[in-house]
Amino acid sequence: MVLLVVSDSHGNVENMVRAVELVQPRMILHLGDCWRDGEELHDRFPELPFEHVPGNCDYRSDQPQEKLLEIAGKRILMCHGHTYHVKSSLIEAGYAAEAQQADLFLFGHTHRAFWDFRGKTVFLNPGAVGDYYAPSCGVVRIENGKLDASIFPLREK
Repeated sequence: MVLLVVSDSHGNVENMVRAVELVQPRMILHLGDCWRDGEELHDRFPELPFEHVPGNCDYRSDQPQEKLLEIAGKRILMCHGHTYHVKSSLIEAGYAAEAQQADLFLFGHTHRAFWDFRGKTVFLNPGAVGDYYAPSCGVVRIENGKLDASIFPLREK
């Protein structure tokens, strides 16, 4: 199963469309900042399962700030990151991942792509797909009980 992870689109839906076309995912996860971009992407690819959470710029108090998904036997905790203060450290995020027994912790907010393995949890920030100079997204593969995550730059070479 291939998951496309995007965050911080900030009005740049075309970069997300290009990411879907290049990655060919089976599911899309949008980590916030801009909620309506995620909805527009889902409208363009309604056949793909889609999940999203609001970011700090979305003002969606009616929506959960995080979601815990179980996909192909893996526990995935997704959030924008601002509620865990990820711009200053990943300590709070680490506690949350441990408490939820997450295999994968997905966050955005910093606009910087990041991948790390901490304990049993993979931490992935896909960067800002809406960035006009160095857009990126995340790709997660779950196959045969194994989870692999990577950063996928969208910049044309």
